[in-house]
Amino acid sequence: MRRSVAALALLAWASAQVSIPFWHTAGPPGNQVLEEAIQSFNASQKAYRLEARYVGDYREAGVKLLAALRAGGAPVLFHGELSFLPRLAQEGVALPLDAYLKDLPRDLYPEMLRTGQVKGRTFGLPLGLSVPALYYNKDAFRARGLKPPRSWPEVEEAAARLTGRTAKGMVVSTDIWSFNAIVMSLGGSLVKNGLPAFTSKEVVEALEMLYRMVQKGHAQARNLAEAQFAVADFLRTKAFMGLGPTTALPVVEAQTSLPFAVGLAPLPRREGGVVPLSGAALVVLKGASAEQVQGAVAFWLHFLEPKRQAAWVRTTWYLPLRKEAERELADFLKDPERQAVFAQAELGRPWSQDPELVVWYGYLEEALERSLKQGVKPQLALEEAQRKALAVEKRP
Repeated sequence: MRRSVAALALLAWASAQVSIPFWHTAGPPGNQVLEEAIQSFNASQKAYRLEARYVGDYREAGVKLLAALRAGGAPVLFHGELSFLPRLAQEGVALPLDAYLKDLPRDLYPEMLRTGQVKGRTFGLPLGLSVPALYYNKDAFRARGLKPPRSWPEVEEAAARLTGRTAKGMVVSTDIWSFNAIVMSLGGSLVKNGLPAFTSKEVVEALEMLYRMVQKGHAQARNLAEAQFAVADFLRTKAFMGLGPTTALPVVEAQTSLPFAVGLAPLPRREGGVVPLSGAALVVLKGASAEQVQGAVAFWLHFLEPKRQAAWVRTTWYLPLRKEAERELADFLKDPERQAVFAQAELGRPWSQDPELVVWYGYLEEALERSLKQGVKPQLALEEAQRKALAVEKRP
């Protein structure tokens, strides 16, 4: 009889909890920290229960979410890449959260919070934000008496000096994130006044620089489908420099032993240039109840606890979202290279807050590939991408 009463009590308690289906994109090594946070959140209170499921990387998760929104079965809480957020907000899929964010910790970095905003309203709660880094082979740099480049002309010079018969000085990618980082560092933008700006001065300048390095044989171009080969180029000393987010190195180190010392430097930047804050945010989707929204915000605040934030940063090399967490990271940030790269957060800006960019960027990536892998002149490739993007924009 006692067992029956206990079972009924347990069943009643479980049914009283607000269930929050949660799709996330955190793979190794960050999944361990996120999963611990989910478990500890569920155990720390009785009002809510997160039901978590890993749905692949950013792009895979986006495709699955769109399919679920059409067919049914979408989650309540989604861990989505930041460039996806404005589109979700524009189409009414993401719920505004400002009414639930009245008592936030005062030490949250305002610019990082802004990454989750669209036109001044909060639709996303930043979970992991990174800045770009210039990765380089320290052994190769020492052998040639080189210092980490501090400007883009110095990158070109280093790429030339590092290039040999069997290796290129740099590997460059035709994906939008890598290219946009360069454009922002030059003080430019891919979007101006809500329209594509693929032929603007800084965009053309960025592609012309990459084109020069490839045409001279100083850089190897890789497209998105060849991303694993871009990493392999660097690991197998077929290339000695490359751009990537701060989070790239922990992922590689979790999978393989590095055969050389890896250095990282801040993204070269012109005066007036900035660096992109990229990553992902928690998004509450339409159909969620007020209790489910409250539970999602409660989990986010649980995740922001300083010690947990510090564990997240140490594991993933995402930026700390709270000043208080930096006290827990004093030893981690003592490394001068790491400190210099993380300090770029002061110049960090959201990399994409334009809903239309997710419609246009395929044309830009196509232009980058045509120029860097097929030899089409940068201006011509970008003009074609601009025409295609504007044609989509004008459709009713």
